[in-house]
Amino acid sequence: MTKQFSGVVVPMVSPLLDDLRVDTTAVKRIMMLFAAYNISPLVLGTTGESPSITEKESLRCMRAACRAKSGEQKVYAGLVGNKVAELLNRGKMYADMGVDALVSTLPSYYTLSTEQMRAFYLTLADSLSVPVFMYNIKSTTQMSLPLDLVAELSQHPNIAGLKDSERDPARLNECIQKYRNRSDFSFFCGWGAQGANSLILGADGIVPSTGNVVPEMYYKLFKAVLAGNTDGALHYQQQTDRVAELYQKGRSLGSSLAALKVLMKARNLCGTIMMPPLTSLSAVEEKSIVEQFNKLAKNE
Repeated sequence: MTKQFSGVVVPMVSPLLDDLRVDTTAVKRIMMLFAAYNISPLVLGTTGESPSITEKESLRCMRAACRAKSGEQKVYAGLVGNKVAELLNRGKMYADMGVDALVSTLPSYYTLSTEQMRAFYLTLADSLSVPVFMYNIKSTTQMSLPLDLVAELSQHPNIAGLKDSERDPARLNECIQKYRNRSDFSFFCGWGAQGANSLILGADGIVPSTGNVVPEMYYKLFKAVLAGNTDGALHYQQQTDRVAELYQKGRSLGSSLAALKVLMKARNLCGTIMMPPLTSLSAVEEKSIVEQFNKLAKNE
């Protein structure tokens, strides 16, 4: 069964210039790299510092990604924020640019009831012309989408899937079993360490932030799963886990994104500027992480 949405979708970093404008040349460079490995981007998601980037720069970033799209790539556009009217307006502008799907977290300043969560996603799905993905990420919204609600909303003709980043093995397995045979609804695992396992169990796709720096490993991982090569897939999972540990271990989410950009700079993909309130790593930290990355690359 072929689904409309599947495969490796990398939550792309938002490359920035010194004046905090989006580096559209770097966006194109990253898009081309992803295309070489049959990877699609999630633009302006959590890894893309979406809550902090202005509407003007968000539109520039999305437009650059859509213009650079090639081959079988799809552009998944992140909708993150607390003002529903602004999210709807931005979603419509993204749709006009040619994005393939919109991926929205819950507005997160207030804790929402199940009824409010339902109303939010129905508003998006009923108002926007491109498919909508629900995005469950408890670590940033402090809320978890109830699975009964996900099942209910999955019946809406314009709600195309769920990206779930919650680190809950039982929840992960339940979602995979429930949606693996649904031709009209896709489940993407956003828990990086469970990428290979989720695909082996039947997830439609994965959304690994580490794919920004080693997309070739995820190409090989996904290809191994499709070939039924479980050992090969788990081997590449171990390799990507080592890279993820370099920029994630002992760091908050924000500082890990800064470290990820350091690794991308080491591969000549983009600079290390962060959008406030996030900050770049110190020169000492940058040197250390690059040295560790180079050592890891030599050993592999």
